[in-house]
Amino acid sequence: MSHVVFEAQGPVALITLDRPERRNAVHRPMADALREAFVRFEADEALRVAVLHGAGGHFCAGADLTAVADPLLRNELDPEGGPRAPMGPTRMPLAKPLIAAIEGYAVAGGLELALLADLRVAAKDAQLGVFCRRWGVPLIDGGTVRLPRIVGMGRALDLILTGRAVDAAEALAMGLVNRIAPPGQALAAALVLARQIAAFPQQCMLTDRASAHVQWDLPLAEALRREGHMGVPLVAAEGAAGAARFSQGAGRHGQADETR
Repeated sequence: MSHVVFEAQGPVALITLDRPERRNAVHRPMADALREAFVRFEADEALRVAVLHGAGGHFCAGADLTAVADPLLRNELDPEGGPRAPMGPTRMPLAKPLIAAIEGYAVAGGLELALLADLRVAAKDAQLGVFCRRWGVPLIDGGTVRLPRIVGMGRALDLILTGRAVDAAEALAMGLVNRIAPPGQALAAALVLARQIAAFPQQCMLTDRASAHVQWDLPLAEALRREGHMGVPLVAAEGAAGAARFSQGAGRHGQADETR
């Protein structure tokens, strides 16, 4: 069994971590299957947004430490930091939006999977944290890179150094999650959000998303130049049609544009 389920729901790809008896802890075969699920999502032009969640009431408890002694099951460790990460897709440069729907635990490598997402929707009773701190296991699936970029260095070091648990309310306050849902409703809320994003004009949205990611690597002046260079052609490609809809009365007073 791959322990990963891939389902297309219209323009949304639902990717499920399906190993509930281990709180969806990831061993090598599961990591490989998860990476393949993301490759599939990226390659399918009909799929616009992906939602990642865990079966059985938990998002992911991280890498499966019980598999370390088994050469067939232990997570792949590349000392050069190559593209095949221990948790699977965490070193992939995703070109399309990903939303993590978090119930229960999203800890250690599971937190790193959640940090891969553009947006995180957490149930009110969810718990997040760098629990691998307790066992001498480092963050090697993007945690030391993405966490400071998302919540800032001070908050990131608080989590990285202490390994403490963070509840959904604190995670929302620090920007670690973007939405809170009632217990058991994180996936439903994430799917609503995914469909909203999938309904927007895609070229413009994807270009803005890419600019926001790339700017980290560029000086300010170059980032601003690139934003204009990539965005201006889309004013004619998508913006003109949107402006016409607005001038005809769509989307006034902040309402959703139902004419798309």
